[in-house]
Amino acid sequence: MTTSGHHDKQDKLYTRWMVVQVLFFGVLRERWPLAKVNLELPDGATVTSVLQHFRVAAPELEAIWKCVAVAVNQSYASASLVLTDGDEVALLPPVSGGTPCYKGNV
Repeated sequence: MTTSGHHDKQDKLYTRWMVVQVLFFGVLRERWPLAKVNLELPDGATVTSVLQHFRVAAPELEAIWKCVAVAVNQSYASASLVLTDGDEVALLPPVSGGTPCYKGNV
Protein backbone atom coordinates (compact mmCIF):
# COMPACT_ATOMS: atom_id res chain seq x y z
CA MET A 1 0.00 0.00 0.00
CA THR A 2 1.30 3.46 -0.77
CA THR A 3 1.62 6.14 1.90
CA SER A 4 -1.52 7.80 0.53
CA GLY A 5 -3.52 4.70 1.46
CA HIS A 6 -4.05 3.52 -2.10
CA HIS A 7 -2.88 0.19 -3.49
CA ASP A 8 -0.54 0.30 -6.43
CA LYS A 9 0.12 -2.37 -9.05
CA GLN A 10 3.16 -3.71 -7.20
CA ASP A 11 1.07 -4.33 -4.04
CA LYS A 12 -1.31 -6.52 -6.01
CA LEU A 13 1.59 -8.82 -6.89
CA TYR A 14 2.15 -9.52 -3.19
CA THR A 15 -1.47 -9.93 -2.13
CA ARG A 16 -2.47 -13.51 -1.38
CA TRP A 17 -5.88 -14.52 -2.66
CA MET A 18 -8.37 -17.21 -1.80
CA VAL A 19 -11.53 -18.52 -3.42
CA VAL A 20 -14.75 -19.19 -1.54
CA GLN A 21 -17.85 -20.84 -2.95
CA VAL A 22 -20.99 -18.74 -2.41
CA LEU A 23 -24.41 -20.41 -2.44
CA PHE A 24 -27.64 -18.43 -2.92
CA PHE A 25 -31.06 -19.24 -1.52
CA GLY A 26 -34.55 -17.71 -1.69
CA VAL A 27 -34.86 -14.35 -3.41
CA LEU A 28 -31.08 -14.23 -3.84
CA ARG A 29 -31.27 -17.41 -5.92
CA GLU A 30 -33.75 -15.62 -8.16
CA ARG A 31 -31.31 -12.69 -8.56
CA TRP A 32 -28.32 -14.94 -9.34
CA PRO A 33 -29.48 -17.74 -11.65
CA LEU A 34 -26.50 -19.90 -10.73
CA ALA A 35 -27.01 -21.73 -7.47
CA LYS A 36 -23.39 -21.04 -6.55
CA VAL A 37 -20.45 -18.94 -7.67
CA ASN A 38 -16.76 -18.86 -6.85
CA LEU A 39 -15.65 -15.53 -5.37
CA GLU A 40 -12.00 -14.50 -5.20
CA LEU A 41 -11.12 -12.49 -2.10
CA PRO A 42 -7.88 -11.33 -0.50
CA ASP A 43 -6.59 -13.42 2.41
CA GLY A 44 -8.07 -12.21 5.67
CA ALA A 45 -11.46 -11.42 4.11
CA THR A 46 -14.49 -11.86 6.36
CA VAL A 47 -18.17 -12.69 5.96
CA THR A 48 -18.70 -8.93 5.78
CA SER A 49 -16.46 -8.85 2.68
CA VAL A 50 -18.74 -11.34 0.92
CA LEU A 51 -21.89 -9.45 1.90
CA GLN A 52 -20.41 -6.15 0.74
CA HIS A 53 -19.43 -7.65 -2.62
CA PHE A 54 -22.99 -8.75 -3.32
CA ARG A 55 -24.57 -5.57 -1.87
CA VAL A 56 -22.67 -3.61 -4.51
CA ALA A 57 -23.74 -6.09 -7.20
CA ALA A 58 -27.44 -5.92 -6.23
CA PRO A 59 -28.26 -2.55 -4.64
CA GLU A 60 -31.93 -3.10 -5.46
CA LEU A 61 -32.01 -5.72 -2.69
CA GLU A 62 -30.74 -3.36 0.04
CA ALA A 63 -33.66 -4.10 2.38
CA ILE A 64 -32.89 -7.81 2.25
CA TRP A 65 -29.16 -7.51 2.97
CA LYS A 66 -29.91 -6.27 6.49
CA CYS A 67 -31.67 -9.57 7.21
CA VAL A 68 -29.48 -12.13 5.45
CA ALA A 69 -28.18 -14.92 7.66
CA VAL A 70 -24.87 -16.46 6.67
CA ALA A 71 -23.59 -19.99 7.13
CA VAL A 72 -19.96 -20.92 6.56
CA ASN A 73 -19.30 -24.60 6.02
CA GLN A 74 -22.88 -25.37 7.14
CA SER A 75 -22.67 -23.50 10.47
CA TYR A 76 -24.16 -20.08 11.12
CA ALA A 77 -21.44 -17.44 11.14
CA SER A 78 -20.96 -13.89 12.41
CA ALA A 79 -20.04 -11.02 10.11
CA SER A 80 -16.55 -10.87 11.60
CA LEU A 81 -15.64 -14.50 10.85
CA VAL A 82 -12.40 -14.67 8.83
CA LEU A 83 -12.77 -16.92 5.81
CA THR A 84 -10.23 -19.39 4.44
CA ASP A 85 -9.59 -20.73 0.97
CA GLY A 86 -12.24 -23.24 -0.09
CA ASP A 87 -14.90 -22.20 2.44
CA GLU A 88 -18.55 -22.62 1.47
CA VAL A 89 -20.57 -19.48 2.24
CA ALA A 90 -24.37 -19.76 2.11
CA LEU A 91 -26.45 -16.56 1.92
CA LEU A 92 -29.84 -17.17 3.52
CA PRO A 93 -32.40 -14.38 3.14
CA PRO A 94 -35.50 -14.29 5.34
CA VAL A 95 -38.46 -16.31 4.13
CA SER A 96 -41.96 -14.97 3.74
CA GLY A 97 -43.83 -15.12 7.01
CA GLY A 98 -40.65 -15.51 9.03
CA THR A 99 -39.54 -13.43 11.97
CA PRO A 100 -38.76 -9.85 10.99
CA CYS A 101 -35.08 -9.06 10.98
CA TYR A 102 -33.47 -6.69 13.41
CA LYS A 103 -30.41 -4.51 12.96
CA GLY A 104 -28.26 -6.90 15.00
CA ASN A 105 -28.32 -9.59 12.28
CA VAL A 106 -25.31 -10.29 10.11
